[in-house]
Amino acid sequence: MPEESVQRSDGVRLAEISDRPLDPAVVDAAVRGPSFGAVVVFTGLVRDHDGGQPVSALEYSAHPQADRFLRECCATIAQSTGLPVAAVHRVGNLAVGDLAIVTAVAAPHRAEAFAACSALVDRIKHEVPIWKRQMFADGMSEWVNACG
Repeated sequence: MPEESVQRSDGVRLAEISDRPLDPAVVDAAVRGPSFGAVVVFTGLVRDHDGGQPVSALEYSAHPQADRFLRECCATIAQSTGLPVAAVHRVGNLAVGDLAIVTAVAAPHRAEAFAACSALVDRIKHEVPIWKRQMFADGMSEWVNACG
């Protein structure tokens, strides 16, 4: 990953919108450190259904400043918890099973890492301007303002 993976004093180790396949190992490595006994990594995948309808693919589109919003979400969680965080969200055309989002948080203990990672995913989903278009098996599609 580019220079975003460099450790930063604000706790954000990686925050990126990418049009390339995501690698959870890169996001995991961005937050690891000798002080942490737990790293929680969340991977959001394209599933084959939504609302009872079969989904064949997704297309993610992002606002031109979505990366700024993503960084702000990460910084807010890092600041409130004092923990290192990382997040990468995919844009473009994705197939069923592809990774749409990968987040990671490291902490001395698992409970705080789980809680912070969950809060990070929720915040990204609600605050980062990324839209998804679901393509259904019957040829219809719908746009949804959601992440992951």
